[in-house]
Amino acid sequence: MSIVELRVPDLGDFKDVTVVDVMARSGERVSVEDALITLETDKASMDVPATVTGVIERIHVKKGDRVSKGTLIATVRTEEVEQTTVVAVPETAGDREQPYVETVTLGDEARVRTSGTPKAAPAAAAKQPAASPAAQPSAPAAEQPAARPAKRAPEPAFDVVVLGAGPGGYTAAFRAADLGLRVALVERSPTLGGVCLNVGCIPSKALLHAARVIEEAHSMGAHGLGFGTPSIDRNKLRTWTTQVVTRLTNSLSVLARQRKVEVIQGLGQFVDAHHIEVAQGAKRRVVDFKHAIIASGSEAARLPGLPDDPRIMDSTGALELPEKVKRLLVVGGGIIGLEMACVYDALGTKVTVVELTDDLMPGCDRDLVRPLEKRIRARYEQVLLGTRVSGIEPLRNGLRVSFAGDKAPEPHLYDRVLVAVGRVPNGRNIGAERAGVNVDERGYIHVDAQQRTNVEHIFAIGDVVGAPMLAHKASHEGKVAAEVAAGLKRRFEARVIPSVAYTDPEVAWVGLTEIEAKQKGIDCGKGKFPWLASGRSLALGRDDGFTKLLFDKESHRVLGAGIVGPNAGDLISEAALAIEMGCDAADIGLTIHPHPTLSETVAFAAEAYEGTLTDLYMSKK
Repeated sequence: MSIVELRVPDLGDFKDVTVVDVMARSGERVSVEDALITLETDKASMDVPATVTGVIERIHVKKGDRVSKGTLIATVRTEEVEQTTVVAVPETAGDREQPYVETVTLGDEARVRTSGTPKAAPAAAAKQPAASPAAQPSAPAAEQPAARPAKRAPEPAFDVVVLGAGPGGYTAAFRAADLGLRVALVERSPTLGGVCLNVGCIPSKALLHAARVIEEAHSMGAHGLGFGTPSIDRNKLRTWTTQVVTRLTNSLSVLARQRKVEVIQGLGQFVDAHHIEVAQGAKRRVVDFKHAIIASGSEAARLPGLPDDPRIMDSTGALELPEKVKRLLVVGGGIIGLEMACVYDALGTKVTVVELTDDLMPGCDRDLVRPLEKRIRARYEQVLLGTRVSGIEPLRNGLRVSFAGDKAPEPHLYDRVLVAVGRVPNGRNIGAERAGVNVDERGYIHVDAQQRTNVEHIFAIGDVVGAPMLAHKASHEGKVAAEVAAGLKRRFEARVIPSVAYTDPEVAWVGLTEIEAKQKGIDCGKGKFPWLASGRSLALGRDDGFTKLLFDKESHRVLGAGIVGPNAGDLISEAALAIEMGCDAADIGLTIHPHPTLSETVAFAAEAYEGTLTDLYMSKK
C-alpha cells in the first residue's frame, strides 16, 4: 500500500485554469481514467483523469480554484493485489511437512503456481534431512498420488441479470448484450416496458393527446371552425391506447430476441449475492449471475387510513377510463395528478384538485405554474391548496370526502377519487438484503457514480436509487451500469435532468430553478421572452406561455431554463444541451433558429438577457 499524489498534467500554454467541477470525493474509490476534475479555458473544457486505482485520501482543490501544471489535485491510497499459492511438498515417514506457501505480488494480474518447485523455499525446508531407506521405503512411481488440479467453479449462467424491464432495465439489458455479455432480463409482468410503457408514461400521453385534440377543436369554434360536441367512445379510446402500448412492447420483445437477451417472466428475488429466484405461480427457477442490475422501479404511494373501495383509484386505475364519472377528486397537485385531471376534464368530468402544500407542482418555479393554474381554475370545479383529505366515507351513490385546513370546504360527494401523492421505491420487495445490498428505511438503494451498490458486482438504477423518478434518467443510468459491468470506465455525470408536466399548457424545466437559486444564495441573471410576442404561438391560438433562461452573471453561462406553453417538453432539450455544453447567452442568441417557431423563443430569451433583442422593446435600466 502506498500514497500517490495526483497532479495537474501539462496544459500547454495555459496557466491558472479554472476548476469548474470536482467529480471525485474523499473516501471514494477511483480507477484509472476516472475523471477527477473538469478544467475550463476560454477555448475548451477538459477532464483530468486518475492515473492510478485506489481510494482517495483527500481532494486538494475545489470548484472555482485556479490551477496550473503540477498543482496537487488529490492523494490516493493505492492497493497492491497479492495472490497466495499453495504448493504441495512430499511427506516424510516421521512427520508431515507444512505446505510451502509462496506469496507473489502481481498488480492487477495474478499468476497461480500449480506445480514444480518453489523459487525460494524457506530455510527450514531447504535443510530438511533426507528420509532413510528404512524410514521411508521407496514406492513405485505409479503408486504416487497423482496431483489433482484445483476444481474450478462453474461459470455463472449469465454475465448480467437485470431485475426489472422498465426503461432503465431494458436499456441496461440491451446495452450489456451489445457489449457481448450473456444477459437475462427478469420481469414480473407478461410484457416488457415496466410501469412507464404499460400503465404510465405512454398510455397517459396518448390520452393527453386525445384531450388536446378535443380542446383545440373546441377553441377553433371562436375562429370559424365549429365541430360540435365530440362523441366520445371510451371503449375505442381504450383500444387505441392499448394498441399504442402493444406496438411498443412487441418491439421490445423483438429487440430482446435480436440481441439474444433471455427474458424470464416472474417475480424475481435475491437468494444470495450471486443467485436470483424467479417465481411464476408454482414454478421456481434459480438464476446465477456474475453481475446484477437492480431496476425494480417504484409503485404508487398510498394514503393511510383510506377505505378499501374500487372507486378510489391510483394512476393505473385512472387510465382505464371508468364510465359515468361525473365528478372526480384528484388528491395530489403534482405532475401525475394534474396530467390525469387534464384528461378527465377534456372528457367532460367536473374535476377538483386538492394539494397539501400551498402550491401546485411543488419544487417548480411559481411563474411557470401560474399560467397552468390560471387556466385550470377557470375550468375545474375547485383547486384546493393548503388542504388535506381528512376522511373518505363510501356511500352507495358516491364517496363522501371530508377536508381539513384553513380554507377547507364542507364535505363533498364524488363518483371517483384519484390518489396521486407520489411513488415509493421497490427496494424492500426484492430480497436485496440476502445479497448483502443495503436498503434504507424508505426502500431506496444508494449507489456511487458508477451505479454500484455497496456490493461491488451488484448495480442499481432508476426509481429505486432516488429522485428524480424519471424514465429518461433511468435509461442513462442503465447504460452506465451495463458498461461498467462490461469493464468499461463509465460514470453517471449528467449535469442536469429535465422535468416535464404534459399538462395544458405543458410545463418544463431543467437545471437551476429560481427557487433553488434563492435557497442557495446564488445571484443569477434572467432572460425572459413572453409568447404573446411569438408569431407561432399566436398562430396556435395561445398567448399564455413564455421561455426563461437563468445565467451566471460573470460568465453568462446558462444555469437553468423554464418553459410553459404548448410543446414545452419538446423545447426544453435545447436548454439541457446548452447547460451540458457550457454555452453562454451569446452562443444561443447567435445560433440561427428557424422562424416562425416556438424554438426561437429560446434564442429570444438569451437575447433579452444580452440586451440584443429586437422583437420586444426592453427598457434600459
